[in-house]
Amino acid sequence: MRALRILLIVAVVLGGLFVAADRLAVNFAENEAAGRLRTSEGLASTPDVSIKGFPFLTQAASGTLDEIEVGIKDYDANAGSGSGNGAKPVRIEKLTARMTDVDFSGDFSSATAQRATGTALVSYPELLKAAQVKPVQLARGVTAKVIGLSDGGDGKIAVSVEATVMGRKLPQPITVTSSATVRNGEVTVDADSLPNLGVPLAEEKVREITDFRQRISDLPAGIELDKVEAAPDGVNISVKGSNVRLVG
Repeated sequence: MRALRILLIVAVVLGGLFVAADRLAVNFAENEAAGRLRTSEGLASTPDVSIKGFPFLTQAASGTLDEIEVGIKDYDANAGSGSGNGAKPVRIEKLTARMTDVDFSGDFSSATAQRATGTALVSYPELLKAAQVKPVQLARGVTAKVIGLSDGGDGKIAVSVEATVMGRKLPQPITVTSSATVRNGEVTVDADSLPNLGVPLAEEKVREITDFRQRISDLPAGIELDKVEAAPDGVNISVKGSNVRLVG
């Protein structure tokens, strides 16, 4: 009986030491991976890297990790505006990615995930850079421009348009409800219906104001845009990828 108690105590102690060693190893690996990701992507700050699954040491020995979560804040992605404003970087406030079945080298110099999903948040002021914020003449005596974007509810974007008709600015901005979609790596915003300014206007001219697109490219690890939906503080963009390079 005494021998059994001793064996149990030894087992508990060894188990605790293994857990402690495992947690130390995973913390080291997370910090190492975060540093390499910051360097390879040229990030302004070190991202959050969390390696899931237990035990880590057995995963590390196999060269494949079950799951990694990566969080990056204030990431400047390459962009091109379709509204004639020229190519501009677009600030992604937060990019969160979940990567599974990650194959990596022993020194963490390279890592590739078979699958990746995540979300990216772009604020309305940032997305507004792609809209036509300078007055455009729609017809003789009629000009308009976009002055703001906000959450329109039900996944829609509310586009506020300021218009001047025959030299008089309309007392209140006109709000246009628009749908946001992803097409060929661009976030496109198209008005569901056109504003009524009280004068006949060509639809294509009005859409020069209400409709715009924002390209977001060169996301970390080659992740691509999937879907987009309006939210209270900006647009949430779903991202996905396969055979995604994390580092290396």
